[in-house]
Amino acid sequence: MQIHKFYLLLLFLPLLLPAVSMAQTPDTLYVFRFVSHKDMFYIPWKGNGTQLDHLLSLVENHKAAILSGEAPLLVDGYCASEPTVAENLKLAKIRSNRVKSELILSKGINENCFITRNHAETYGDLRHVVIVRLRLPKDEAAANVKEDSVIPVIKEKEMEDISENSEQGICPETTSVGVSSEKPLASSETHPSYRLALRANLLRWATLTPDLGVEWRVNRHLGVLVNGSWTSWSWDDKNRRYALWKVSPEIRYYLGGKSRGFLGAMYHTGEFHYKLGNTGRQGDYQGGGFTGGYQLDLNSNLSLDFHAGVGYTYADYDEYTLINKVRVRKDCKTKNYWGINQLGITLIWKLLK
Repeated sequence: MQIHKFYLLLLFLPLLLPAVSMAQTPDTLYVFRFVSHKDMFYIPWKGNGTQLDHLLSLVENHKAAILSGEAPLLVDGYCASEPTVAENLKLAKIRSNRVKSELILSKGINENCFITRNHAETYGDLRHVVIVRLRLPKDEAAANVKEDSVIPVIKEKEMEDISENSEQGICPETTSVGVSSEKPLASSETHPSYRLALRANLLRWATLTPDLGVEWRVNRHLGVLVNGSWTSWSWDDKNRRYALWKVSPEIRYYLGGKSRGFLGAMYHTGEFHYKLGNTGRQGDYQGGGFTGGYQLDLNSNLSLDFHAGVGYTYADYDEYTLINKVRVRKDCKTKNYWGINQLGITLIWKLLK
């Protein structure tokens, strides 16, 4: 009796295997890469051509199910290179549309065949990709697709395969037709356009006062910076003098979605020595106040920072005159000043993004 059951199992096993295989068919995933800061879909680049051919073949095989809505195409655009969340979402949306347009024009499907989501974040270690998956009709999860579902990160083996199959070469100047997509979903906050930057106040350089500083962007809204100036000039047989040093730390809060405008709090301290006429002044000062301004991007590496500070400055100094090249002190004074105590047009060089 047991032998008969064994032979019966062997007889039906070939019929059971295809059914089990179909019941466990996973999502089919395709990865399309894009050039940083660009929205064009370059097909003969980084393996995109091979990925597209396989995807088109799969769409052709399941076209009826796709058009009926039984097998939706899930399109997810990822971008994490732009300064703000809005800019990343906008670029991710355009890239998703580029990929969808290839499928629409090549296979005659329509916008209703897609479920599109765009994200201002990375996909694993990839920053500029569009991921396309086909939910096959046999997939049990097809009935439970949610707009906020999380797509699994590319496995390490898949990342290696993509890298090995990448095609090297210059991106061709091709164009694609964009197709409208649903409104992109909000995503997590992205990093600022730079992490560390070198600063130079051009107004101080214009007065022959070398000025340099650094800024560390803690996150998209918060920055910590410090600027320093130093100069020492004398002429007319040392009868004229212009010298100073200054250190000014500052904390800034960047406003808005693009983080261009800012408000801050600063402190400054230093020493000065001026003698441009008959009376010289030498002493030290310190103070602080509130700053505000705006950053204007020149390109991906350079920006201009227009800012001003308003607050209090206290100075303690001696007045003197020269008699036979000897300094003779005339008076000791202090000064309390309220008003504009900082101005700048600063060139920013983004060192670390």
